[in-house]
Amino acid sequence: MEASPLVVTLVASLALAYAGGMLAHAARLPPLLGYLLAGIVVGSFAPALIADHRVVEQLAEIGVALLLFGVGLHFSLYDAVAVWRIAVPGALFQVAASSAIGFGVGRFIGFATSGASVFAGCLAVASTVVATRGLQDSGRLRTNTGRVALGWLVMQDLIVVGVLVVLPGGAPAITAKYGAVVSFALELAEVLLYAGAMLLLGRRLIPWVLTRTAREGSHELFRLSVLVTALGIAYLSAVLLGVSLALGAFFAGFVIADSDVSHQAAGESVPIQQVFTVLFFVSVGMLFDPLEFMRMPLQIAAAVAVLLGNGLLTLLILLALRVTPRGAAEVAAALAQIGEFSFILSDTAVARGILPAEGRHLVLAAALISILLQPLMFRVAAAVGPRLERVTFLRAWHAGGRKARSRATIPILEQHAIIVGHGRVGSVVAASLRSEAIPYIVIEQNLRFAESLRRESIPVVYGDASWPEVLDAAHPEKARLLVIAVPDQSATRRILATARRINPKIEVVVRTHSAQEAIWLESNAVALAVVGEQQAARVMAKYTLKRFAK
Repeated sequence: MEASPLVVTLVASLALAYAGGMLAHAARLPPLLGYLLAGIVVGSFAPALIADHRVVEQLAEIGVALLLFGVGLHFSLYDAVAVWRIAVPGALFQVAASSAIGFGVGRFIGFATSGASVFAGCLAVASTVVATRGLQDSGRLRTNTGRVALGWLVMQDLIVVGVLVVLPGGAPAITAKYGAVVSFALELAEVLLYAGAMLLLGRRLIPWVLTRTAREGSHELFRLSVLVTALGIAYLSAVLLGVSLALGAFFAGFVIADSDVSHQAAGESVPIQQVFTVLFFVSVGMLFDPLEFMRMPLQIAAAVAVLLGNGLLTLLILLALRVTPRGAAEVAAALAQIGEFSFILSDTAVARGILPAEGRHLVLAAALISILLQPLMFRVAAAVGPRLERVTFLRAWHAGGRKARSRATIPILEQHAIIVGHGRVGSVVAASLRSEAIPYIVIEQNLRFAESLRRESIPVVYGDASWPEVLDAAHPEKARLLVIAVPDQSATRRILATARRINPKIEVVVRTHSAQEAIWLESNAVALAVVGEQQAARVMAKYTLKRFAK
């Protein structure tokens, strides 16, 4: 019995992705580079496998939808409100400026005005999949940096949806009757109505359904309900609005983000999402023709230069908006690439005769190179961010922005404790100190938590404690103890270094999930490094022995 193209393509793609990922890991490179290489092999050098790119593309679309569903689960309405002042104007200006640069490059290459305009749009927007994967790997997805990047990416995606609408042939009946402007306005109204319905009805109905399912106690049914929610809403969004499955799935996760079941929903979707997301990178590799490097080396280099320029432009915009230099560098690194929406836009433009096929080849080549450069870009951001923090002008500019926002006055205490992070761990420590009337100040990066604490008359500083001005506001030079209750290992080390520079004698208590990290912390004069799993094991063992001793 002959296997179907679906089975052959799926098995071949995953097998080669596994082999490529293992090779990349052995070479100390990100596995996604191996997935891209697998796609190139399947698409260009392995015709005997009968690899059907359309099959891989459809499977990859499921993975992208599930990935964006997970992203939405970590991007609540409160996060959206917190970053909109940065993401909306920043993304609009960046896309406009990047498009202007891309248009000039397109005209230089020889594209017509309409073709150069579409080519510019393709180079102006980043891949949500690649950016979120990079932020996730670096541990920054759930930080303020990640929230700004996600808000920026959502704005870019909405802009591309609008561009697809106004392309000639995008909505022929409406455009022919009313014109492109009215057509765009109607499509925008549909999107806003849909978003409003999701916020008003979806935020109540969908969490209610998932909660009722969870109460049944069946993990299988709950997992199924999560997948139906993610893919079902994504499909309805695509049918009703013509947007991508990915954007619809993001909305699905977004409306669940503030519910009690959001964390479990994320956990249930991750294993399936990871497998299917691999196919996205394989599909990108399959589209690439290695011979294009030889045919258009200068044009490809120009397109890649535009993408790197996008990163620099994003950095400058974020600095102007008073984002911390470290955070601005990380967001810029995440956005210095292009991906899935650029593929959709270029394919649509080629199909309608607006962009020549050469333009699509350039977009694909630039996308592949920019994805390959992503790990390097994050390393550059990690090196550049701290150096920018030492620039006097930038420090003063950022500090002035915080003062302009009328932050609450922090009392000057002595012999107090500083608690970084008021989550599940930090709140318990704070409650213990409060019960003993021991003074403390909280540093909290979640604005919603910070405002809640402030309403309770608890001294709180809003911001990233690794930023010196934020830590200074808690008066570490007069503090007796610093409790770092955030799980981010890299942030912990930065906070520790900053605190020791200000007050070398301050005692430090750190929360960590790694025994190896605990050893490193204790070797660096940390008074106590608590490993959550080990502490739980000790308590459980102690109780067990006590019961058997009776």
